[in-house]
Amino acid sequence: MNKYIIILSLAFLVACNSTPENPTIATLGFNNCESGDITEINENGIQVLAAPNNIRIYPKKGKTTPNCLHLTGGENKTFELVNTTGETAKYLSFSAERWTSKPPFQFKVEAFDGVNWSRIYIGDSEIKTGNFPNEVFLTLPDAKNQRVRLTSTTAETGGVLIDDVTFFSGADMQIDSVIVADKQLPVLKGKKHNEVLNLQIFANGFSEPQNLEELEFSVSESGLGNSIEKIEVLYLKEAGSIEKSVSFGTKNIQDNTIVFEGSQELTHGINDVILSVRLKDEADIGNFIQAECISVKINGKKYSPKATQTSAKKMGIALRQHNDDGVDTYRIPGLATTNKGTLIGVYDIRRNSGVDLQDDIDVGMNRSTDGGQTWEPMEIIMDMGEWGGLPNDENGIGDPAVLVDRKTNTIWVAAVWAHGHPGQRNWWASKQGLTPEKTSQFVLVKSEDDGLTWSKPINITNQIKDKEWHLLLQGPGKGITLKDGTLVFPAQFKDKEEMPHSTIIWSKDHGRTWTIGTGAKSNTTEAQVIERNDGSLMLNMRDNRNRTDASESNGRSVYVSNNLGKTWTKHPTSRTNVLQESTCQASIIKDEFLINGEKKSVVLFSNPNARSGRHHMTIKVSFDDGETWPEKHQLLIDSGSGRGYSCMTKIDDKHIGILYEGSQADLIFQKFSLEEILNEK
Repeated sequence: MNKYIIILSLAFLVACNSTPENPTIATLGFNNCESGDITEINENGIQVLAAPNNIRIYPKKGKTTPNCLHLTGGENKTFELVNTTGETAKYLSFSAERWTSKPPFQFKVEAFDGVNWSRIYIGDSEIKTGNFPNEVFLTLPDAKNQRVRLTSTTAETGGVLIDDVTFFSGADMQIDSVIVADKQLPVLKGKKHNEVLNLQIFANGFSEPQNLEELEFSVSESGLGNSIEKIEVLYLKEAGSIEKSVSFGTKNIQDNTIVFEGSQELTHGINDVILSVRLKDEADIGNFIQAECISVKINGKKYSPKATQTSAKKMGIALRQHNDDGVDTYRIPGLATTNKGTLIGVYDIRRNSGVDLQDDIDVGMNRSTDGGQTWEPMEIIMDMGEWGGLPNDENGIGDPAVLVDRKTNTIWVAAVWAHGHPGQRNWWASKQGLTPEKTSQFVLVKSEDDGLTWSKPINITNQIKDKEWHLLLQGPGKGITLKDGTLVFPAQFKDKEEMPHSTIIWSKDHGRTWTIGTGAKSNTTEAQVIERNDGSLMLNMRDNRNRTDASESNGRSVYVSNNLGKTWTKHPTSRTNVLQESTCQASIIKDEFLINGEKKSVVLFSNPNARSGRHHMTIKVSFDDGETWPEKHQLLIDSGSGRGYSCMTKIDDKHIGILYEGSQADLIFQKFSLEEILNEK
């Protein structure tokens, strides 16, 4: 590591600032309550009272614990919160989430002063949907028996979710703890802010708020040179939103550390402070950054971190971001390396929103001729325009897969074209038949000059689609060239009963004609394919059964064919937790790499490594043709949540590239050595 004046290594920072009086009087998180309708809770010094059919305990949706309270939908639904501790509370806080954005919506809080109910909060326009975005803090009237009433009027299917109810005294704010949340996030060129350290200050109470005054860090960077254009500290005004932040303090360099001095009033709860960097355009994406927090000063008191360091963070490129070139969203990555070493990245250009077809969607492409360090500007390679007299938003084309013919170096890109059915999702709107007016079309384009120019669309629907099927489309992701020169794209179709099946299409004449295989397994969709050592094909498939299965049987479906998809057999790793999934697309590639001076056949797999939610994007390695996937050969590259699709390619004998939908940009490109993935570097 090349030591920097700034040190970016983060450590756990834990400190307690004990005061004689704890501001928290009583708190209730509903975690010990059984799910279902209730009329009374009496726990932890808080009593909850309601008439029948007004409240229920809702499982698996709490903010900090699995459960929360649901103030059910309907007119004038209400419940009471009673402070039963005998100690007078000055403040009340709770987290709230609107159940649905559909009108009507009214929400109010009233307090009982011993004689009358008086309104102390109106949340009609403030309470929002989505992951408890609102924390409500209220000052209570001074009364002997403290009672608070929450009332809502919503649609019958609506309501309000409530969690983490807390009564506070008027004692001064205290600092409970200061920690560093160890996240593995990519640090990207092209982004204004990159989080390299997340400091979380837990403050308790409202009276006499404490002040953040100073932060001291050190930073180290691998490789040669200075990759950092700007470094700053950001105080997040809204949890999880680096875009809704304010810059903290001014920095001074002092004896190989960097000190930020300023003034930021803390609020009750978690105060997120981010150490952020902006990379130079010439930064080498092979480098890492690591950071450490040396000290934090709050109200004149210094809190010292423990010695434990956070993970080093790998650099990369934000290849496509929300609103780049006026486009709302970029999705569905495909990535391949040509015989000349050029990287070809393809994806959806979703102009108006992030929704799937049908909409105004085209297929975009970027080229890199230096192993992914820099990329040429985006080009549109598939655009059906206003075909058939219908507008662009009724001629969307997307979900691309890219394939390089290793014999001819022709690059093929497959995509699905949807014609008509505006405002509907193509997955359901495409029907039986063969014509564009009835069913989605399987379309190809090709380039014979290393991606510089592209052909007009080539429609092969009539060659490969059964007219009784409701839908046929490719991977998405990428296809492969077999040892004998056969071109193979993974594909998927919905049969006459609208049951989806993963399969393949193949060509033995370099793309002039195509043939389709049979369905490998029912209720499977997006797939990727590799050729095994014995010449068989392994199809790795997204399985819809995983939507409701988080057990040991959760996992990718894996089937093998020895006859180009005429028949399929189940592989031993199929539907096991070896390759767990949250019902999302994944990438699998196979190639030879130079490891410790020896050429080895390697299979690599990438997906969100979770049984629910699309987070923890991980690369896994198999040295035995996909039979086993050792835990020691797995690399977490992005612990945050994203849309989760990915596609990998071999860059050279020692490196792979991955284009994925991550937590920090629509499409992220990163380059990793096999040593890094194998945890040998």
